[in-house]
Amino acid sequence: MKKIVVATNNEGKLKEIKDILKDYELLTLKDINCEIEVDEDQETFEGNAKKKAKETAKLTNMPCIADDSGLCINAFNGWPGVYTDRFLGEDATPSQRNKTILEKMKNLKGKERNAKVVSVVVYYENGEFIVAKGEIEGKIAKEPKGDHGFGFDPIFELENGKTYAELSREEKNSISHRKRALENLRKQLTNK
Repeated sequence: MKKIVVATNNEGKLKEIKDILKDYELLTLKDINCEIEVDEDQETFEGNAKKKAKETAKLTNMPCIADDSGLCINAFNGWPGVYTDRFLGEDATPSQRNKTILEKMKNLKGKERNAKVVSVVVYYENGEFIVAKGEIEGKIAKEPKGDHGFGFDPIFELENGKTYAELSREEKNSISHRKRALENLRKQLTNK
């Protein structure tokens, strides 16, 4: 079974990736005692994912999977986008970020609340990138709902009226933006 390092310390993300890419032995940075903090300073999800994958692969001397994803709100031209995890600074909690988004959107109604979640997953090995994308449409809920998930999951509402955080891990993984990107990546890796 091929060993691949996943460039994340986010347990929620890692569980999603392991659930979908079952045909590979996926190792965390912790598993291989690797401490790397890649500065996500690119202007696109793809740019950040490529940078993380390449820098991690070079340091570990292993093939690497990295991703970047975020919430893109239509009414704000895709904001917070690549800044989803850091638009309030590095020390802000997901709850603080979600509260800020809800406050900013308090007067928006109907289609003005439309948003999408985008994920770009990149595989890097021997100087070559494989890029896979996935996204899902939804809207920003009026208030946080649900106890599952992480990040903006409690405020991202699907067409069925449930937020990501109201879904079980299995339900979320069957439809999520990251699942779509990972399925796309899995197909490309299989054909390689």
